[in-house]
Amino acid sequence: MEEKEKSNKVLFGLVGKNISYSFSKGYFSEKFSKSKLSNHEYVNFDIQKIEDFSKIIHEFKFCLKGLNVTIPYKQDVFLYLDKVDKTARKIGAVNTIRITKKGNLKGYNSDVVGFQKSIEPLLQSHHTKALILGTGGASKAISYVFKQMGITYCKVSRNPKKKKEISYSDITKELLSEYTIIVNSSPVGTFPNIDQKPRIPYQYLTDKHLLYDLIYNPNETAFLSEGKKKGAQIKNGFEMLQLQAEESWRIWNK
Repeated sequence: MEEKEKSNKVLFGLVGKNISYSFSKGYFSEKFSKSKLSNHEYVNFDIQKIEDFSKIIHEFKFCLKGLNVTIPYKQDVFLYLDKVDKTARKIGAVNTIRITKKGNLKGYNSDVVGFQKSIEPLLQSHHTKALILGTGGASKAISYVFKQMGITYCKVSRNPKKKKEISYSDITKELLSEYTIIVNSSPVGTFPNIDQKPRIPYQYLTDKHLLYDLIYNPNETAFLSEGKKKGAQIKNGFEMLQLQAEESWRIWNK
């Protein structure tokens, strides 16, 4: 009986580190419940090192159909995949994995769809240049979207090393007058550290600026709050998460 139940189970999950806060588990659990998919389950695979990824695949190989991947493994997970979608390969980050009937693992990036669909309605004619705060896996998807949309971008890093990267101290009043989109792709300001915010000169923000924070907990980060005080348009990452989750679901069920 147990073997039969195990074979009927359809399992999905999130791979990451220290992910008890995760949005995905609650979202998909509710989705499965509303859709009466009683044999579907979504779990958190909280691993301390990427080497443990193989153990997950081996242990749940008979029922695992798809995975989401979050910080800090969106780039490291490439080593464990059989194939990578061309968009995810160009970006250099994977956040969705589809497991085929043959057990092959193919990586995708659904952050691209989530971010583009959520920011497009907010863009105005003067929004032609963007600053991306942070250089991790999420920033790669953001920069890919901006490139596709023809928006000039520059990444801001504590330790700039690559082309198109500057330091936080390089952000001047003059720069901010040109770069009117600012996206926080770093984890700075995430619960419980809600008083923290990226070190940019907020005094130079205006009502021409659009501040977008990939963080969704808290609902209004200190970064967004500072922007709102200056009359800037603000948006958190909750809708992006919903949209990327639905894109993951589409990929898993192709």
